[in-house]
Amino acid sequence: MKYYLAIDIGASSGRHIIGYYENNKLILDEVYRFKNSVKEENNHLIWDIDNIFQEVKNGIKVALEKYPCIESMSIDTWGVDYVLLNNDKIIYPVYSYRDNRTEENIDKVHNLISFDELYKITGSQFQKFNTIYQLYTDSINDRLNNATDFLMIPEYLIYRLTGIKKKEYTNASTTGMFDYNNKCFSQEIINKLNLKKELFTKISYPKEKVGYFKEDIIKEVGGNILVKLCASHDTASAVEGITIKDNNPYISSGTWSLLGLKIDHLINNEVAKETNYSNELGPNYVRFQKNIMGLWIIQNLAKQMNLSFVEMVDLAKSSSYKEIFDVNNPLFLSSLDMKKTIKEYFMVRKMILPKEEKDYINSTYLSLAYSYKESLDELEKITNQTFKKIYIVGGGAKNKYLNKLTEEFTKKEIAALPIEATAIGNLLVQMEENK
Repeated sequence: MKYYLAIDIGASSGRHIIGYYENNKLILDEVYRFKNSVKEENNHLIWDIDNIFQEVKNGIKVALEKYPCIESMSIDTWGVDYVLLNNDKIIYPVYSYRDNRTEENIDKVHNLISFDELYKITGSQFQKFNTIYQLYTDSINDRLNNATDFLMIPEYLIYRLTGIKKKEYTNASTTGMFDYNNKCFSQEIINKLNLKKELFTKISYPKEKVGYFKEDIIKEVGGNILVKLCASHDTASAVEGITIKDNNPYISSGTWSLLGLKIDHLINNEVAKETNYSNELGPNYVRFQKNIMGLWIIQNLAKQMNLSFVEMVDLAKSSSYKEIFDVNNPLFLSSLDMKKTIKEYFMVRKMILPKEEKDYINSTYLSLAYSYKESLDELEKITNQTFKKIYIVGGGAKNKYLNKLTEEFTKKEIAALPIEATAIGNLLVQMEENK
């Protein structure tokens, strides 16, 4: 029996999952789980990267205690964010994409290279937190002066385990700096923004071997494992983890919702640009998709109300409040007082205000399902296709109420796959050469 370890880290939690085949069936065993969240520090939102790495090691130790011989492991996380290094030392803090530090510099970037030009080169949608705006902000704030490397979050964690620095293809495509035609970081973008060229090293591909643990890691976790690259952007792994029939779209539903379609070419025309669709990469295809705010709003309401997700669904079902808001409004990106932000949104627009907690929750679910409908309408228009089904994966796939609302708004069949799709995709890439 060959055992493999997938470490899948999202914005709210991380999971260590062992995968192996038994009677031609993939078996999953979650051996460790930990909480993750953005932290507020000096009026900025950051990641506690040292704690994340400690939890990665804790989970590996638990995995090795139960499965002493593990063939390989890999790590996937959210995209966009990165760690700056001065050789082997972190340049703190490690900013979260939810921080607002880039806002005053976006126009400065677009004065140096227009968004039209950026979209032609990269096919990446505009988001104020894209890596390109974060790195430019670091550059003009002199944070790059002593930087020898920037590594995306999974690349950094892998480096800490192995001592080897590698950039990975699917995560590179989330930066807003990836030249799709030349399959590298865009020299034109780097030159026009006057960024340090030595930071943008060669890009490696999923399935590539990185190396084994360093000696200090072996001692700490109690064993050694070969580390490989998976599709290290978690959405790329999630799409790898499911079988999509008849070229229908998917929604990867978690802290973010990503609605999109697997295609074999870049779509960077004017309609795609205006509707803010993005071209991100799977191991051998393009994921033409759109970012939707997702369950971030629900997660924050849950914290404020001290409710479980099951309790929230029950409350939502009991509400007759039907007002809908734009979940993608920038107001909701960084808000940690979500009730107040939602109420202010309605007050400014002179809409009927929610009265009870159940009203805030139901409005959010309705608004999220409606945003799926809007994005799907755009996708059908851009691709000149009519879809019959939507595949939903990720944590949100377990939410039957949201799935029902999505079905009602989109008028499509919903195929909810409440599986660990991201971990499965991570594992399948690792296992591929051993099939």
